[in-house]
Amino acid sequence: MLKSLTLIAALAAGPAFATGLDITVSGEANGVVHIDLFDDVAPGHVEQITKLANEGAYDNVVFHRVIDGFMAQTGDVQYGKMGAADFSMQMAGRGGSTYPDLKAEFSDQSFDTGVVGMARSQNPNSANAQFFIMFAPAPHLDGQYTVVGKVTSGMDVVNQIKRGTGPNGAVIGEPDVMTSVTVTD
Repeated sequence: MLKSLTLIAALAAGPAFATGLDITVSGEANGVVHIDLFDDVAPGHVEQITKLANEGAYDNVVFHRVIDGFMAQTGDVQYGKMGAADFSMQMAGRGGSTYPDLKAEFSDQSFDTGVVGMARSQNPNSANAQFFIMFAPAPHLDGQYTVVGKVTSGMDVVNQIKRGTGPNGAVIGEPDVMTSVTVTD
């Protein structure tokens, strides 16, 4: 009985890692980043991310906003997909997907180094396809943005992603790219 209770407590202690993403990055950073997705914390967001990844929507999408010491943002499948007719570095960050925006799934998960959150506008229920990976802790984001996962390997690759300039972190010149994004079990 005690072993069963210990196992139950251990399982309840943190988010479940049922699904993940392998992101192959190329540019100034080169390598694979593995993210464990928290489908028990943000099931709607994880469902949408994995659907887009399975469709190949994230393949060749750029990191368009990268702020040193803060985060790297990507996932604009509308304007940020290199080689697509609608690709535009000036518009990257303004687009979404063909799917509806998502209702916020805020949690008590902290925005620590390696945490992956969903980008949104000022409307809390506007996350769609874009996400960001934290370079460093940002507790001011806690409870304000949906946490969807955490980097479990490849943080060295994340740390090498080309930085943007200015206060908004806009990437100038050749951006780093997610050349492929695949869903893992």
